[in-house]
Amino acid sequence: MTTTARSAASDVKDLNLAAEGRRRTEWAERSMPVLRLIRERFARERPLAGRRLSACLHVTTETANLAVTLQAGGADVALCGSNPLSTQDDVAAHLVKDHGIKVFAIKGEDHATYYEHIRAALAHRPDITMDDGADLVGALHMIALNRLDDLAPPVRKWVETLSGADRKALVAGVAGSTEETTTGVIRLKAMARDGVLQFPVIAVNDSDTKHLFDNRYGTGQSTLDGILRATNLLVAGSIVVVAGYGWCGRGFALRARGAGANVIVTEIDPLKALEAQMDGYRVLPMAEAARVGDVFVTLTGNTHVLRVEHMRAMKDGAVLANSGHFNVEIDLDGLKQAAQGPTRVREFVDEWRLGGKRVFVLADGRLINLAAAEGHPASVMDMSFANQALAAEHVVRHARELTKDVHRIPRELDAEIARLKLAAMGVVIDTLTPEQQKYLGSWEMGT
Repeated sequence: MTTTARSAASDVKDLNLAAEGRRRTEWAERSMPVLRLIRERFARERPLAGRRLSACLHVTTETANLAVTLQAGGADVALCGSNPLSTQDDVAAHLVKDHGIKVFAIKGEDHATYYEHIRAALAHRPDITMDDGADLVGALHMIALNRLDDLAPPVRKWVETLSGADRKALVAGVAGSTEETTTGVIRLKAMARDGVLQFPVIAVNDSDTKHLFDNRYGTGQSTLDGILRATNLLVAGSIVVVAGYGWCGRGFALRARGAGANVIVTEIDPLKALEAQMDGYRVLPMAEAARVGDVFVTLTGNTHVLRVEHMRAMKDGAVLANSGHFNVEIDLDGLKQAAQGPTRVREFVDEWRLGGKRVFVLADGRLINLAAAEGHPASVMDMSFANQALAAEHVVRHARELTKDVHRIPRELDAEIARLKLAAMGVVIDTLTPEQQKYLGSWEMGT
């Protein structure tokens, strides 16, 4: 276990870091006006009063502002990290020391500690869960389905101490959940399709004010930021291979091209590949792109996108990074078996020797934008976390009506977030005239 500032209500690295975490969180808050407006309303109305909320999210300055907003709404919040390398320890300390929020997260925590922290969030016995990757929901469903062998050991040992009635009550007590990321939503929709979903889930990622901005502009900028902080490489003139042309991939491709890279896109979806081609990128199979790329970045949400056969074909000195949620997109187990290493050459850079050539893997194949940098800019997370806060409120207000399925946030709330963001930016837009409204609503008016 990691040595930490531990109490019954938290497990963070060092509470003495709280002052720096407070300063950085306050800086982020300046760029989060929509969440601020929600927090002010929550403080007046207390829509989450009496609710226990467990969140498994990246513990960053932006998440801190969300946690404080949920607390202002009356929720008793417990927070654990959703990635072992993404926690900002000063922010975790700030939330514990200055707000009394239960936090279980340490940057660089080992596998056992990571799942011990998930156990702590589950032991909070939440009414609402909030996920970035479906770790909490996944564990709850393994408990519900009595698949205890599929739980990580720290969680399984705790669950085994609970009676059958307590296990049922733990799952039945969850009124609903929210999910932040594409990977988690894919998992949850599969669970709903198989008829095993135990409670309603709001797919925050499906909101337009989330995926069109967070995934594209947030991931695009922060991924490039993470790669540059980790390597200090010159992007201009290099060949950057982008695996996946969803919103995250196209955002990163745009930023890499803007920095002067020659961008190649790999895809399995013909429509997305066609988009990439018409957006001006070169589209190749990974087997061909592997021979020419200098930097490879995976943003697919799938497993083993970069495999050993690709790495063997790469140039000496190729750099491999991942910006998908889980560290499965680069086949690290295969690399360990085939290559010599790793040798740590920079803080987030490991050198592997493979057939007389070197490949460099960044941040253990984990989210490069959060492991080596600070994640998305606060301005874009303002909209994502506005969705999270409103989704939690929606679950409370409509728990009896929501079916055990994956739902999107109501479109009127999505539009309201966009309206508030525009207002905060000082942007004014047009409205329809009565004549235009009549025209759009009529089938009789033509040319």
